Amino acid sequence: MSWAVVRVRGSIHAKHDIVMTLSELRLNRPNHVAILPESPSYKGMADKVQGYVTWGPVSEETITLLHEHRMEEVTHSQATKAAEPKPKQAPAPKAGGSSLRMFRLHPPKGGWKSTKKPYSLGGALGFRPAGGKDDMDALIRRML
Repeated sequence: MSWAVVRVRGSIHAKHDIVMTLSELRLNRPNHVAILPESPSYKGMADKVQGYVTWGPVSEETITLLHEHRMEEVTHSQATKAAEPKPKQAPAPKAGGSSLRMFRLHPPKGGWKSTKKPYSLGGALGFRPAGGKDDMDALIRRML
């Protein structure tokens, strides 16, 4: 099982350690998604930045959808210094993948709920348990 972490808020007025944790998760801007393996260290990182992200378990079907729709590789030419995107490729996701993968998504259709309240109080931040009405699978599908 893997976790998806979606950045909801920017880092204005954020403490330095929170900004550094977000950059280690490669969540540089709002609406970026990182797919993390389930481990205590990544859970601690997600707990630390829970005021800026929403996170929860995600199914393998949703990870496959992310790879099909949003995977892109960008190379930088040494001579021209211009980005040349390669055609989209959908590599097979690793079962229980050990590497951190990041995707850029659109804002969710229908918008975010309150970006200042936790999920348990009707907002968008914090942990989203699996099987709920608006769990991580549903959120990511709204963002594709």
